[in-house]
Amino acid sequence: MKTTGKPTLPAGLYGITAEAFSHGRSNLEVAEAMIAGGIKILQYREKRHKKNYCDIYAECCALRKLTREHGVLFIINDFVDIAMLVDADGLHIGQEDLPTAAARQLLGQQKIIGLSTHSPEQARQAVADGADYIGVGPIFTTATKENVCAPVGLSYLDYVVQNIKLPFVAIGGIKEHNLAEVIRHGAESVCLVTEIVGADDITGAVEHLNGVRS
Repeated sequence: MKTTGKPTLPAGLYGITAEAFSHGRSNLEVAEAMIAGGIKILQYREKRHKKNYCDIYAECCALRKLTREHGVLFIINDFVDIAMLVDADGLHIGQEDLPTAAARQLLGQQKIIGLSTHSPEQARQAVADGADYIGVGPIFTTATKENVCAPVGLSYLDYVVQNIKLPFVAIGGIKEHNLAEVIRHGAESVCLVTEIVGADDITGAVEHLNGVRS
């Protein structure tokens, strides 16, 4: 969470937008409901080929205003230019996106940079490259992300807990029924996408899942 200086990854539920799974609700509506339920970090994740870039920018402007008003950490996935324009708290990138060092050169030292990792080698490289936190996954099979790699399972999560000093978020196929297991393996920050954005009562779902997590 951001206090002074560079933000740090908060423990708890890690919120991600996924309009395709939100049953017609806008990303702003979903974000408002997640924040009302207690989400402390929100990542904007939409693909440019599915949404007009001007609309993506407008959404990020609105979400930056909302998250700032509520003291919620705001991370943008992939779009380093938009992260800079809206003064997001940070950027999340994948293995095939802009290299961490290049993103750091653009964003500076006061922004948080997260990197998706899928193996011990990638986790170690993330440390060497100066990432602030890593995504660990997909833990289980997931349908919310295109061209995703095979599930890495709990063994990779165990490796990260035991060997990597960076904060991390466990992600990929995590649902209410397996959330407690992921937490038992050491995850303090956990992302559930469809379980939250697809819920009839998003605020209630966040509150309930935070209860499971604790």
